[in-house]
This record gives sequence, C-alpha cells and structure tokens, in this order.
Amino acid sequence: MAAPRVEHELHTRRYSRNLGVGLTLAFLVCIVFGLTYVKITRGGLNEGFDHVLRPELVPTQQESN
Repeated sequence: MAAPRVEHELHTRRYSRNLGVGLTLAFLVCIVFGLTYVKITRGGLNEGFDHVLRPELVPTQQESN
C-alpha cells in the first residue's frame, strides 16, 4: 500500500512564489504585445530614428521666409 503523500510547507510557499512570478511575466508579455499591436495597427507615420537624413524634415525655401 502506498502511503499518502503530505506536501511540505516549503513546496507550498515555492508554488505560490512561482505562480506570482509566472503571472507577473505573463502580464508584462501582454503589455508588450498590446503596445506592439496598437503601434502596428494604428498605421500612420511610423518612422524610427535610424540616423538617416529624411527629406521631409529639411526646411524648404518657402518655409524659411
């Protein structure tokens, strides 16, 4: 006959801690996914800082007068 297994108090605390860390990581992943989704679907002007001169940012002669 198998003896009933009694879970040690240390395992209960470790499970609770692991559950908290797992839920925190899942929450952070959801935030990053949500921000990425909104940024991609919003469209518009999505130009990043890529160290390249962009012609639309150079003032023209009409704007400087």
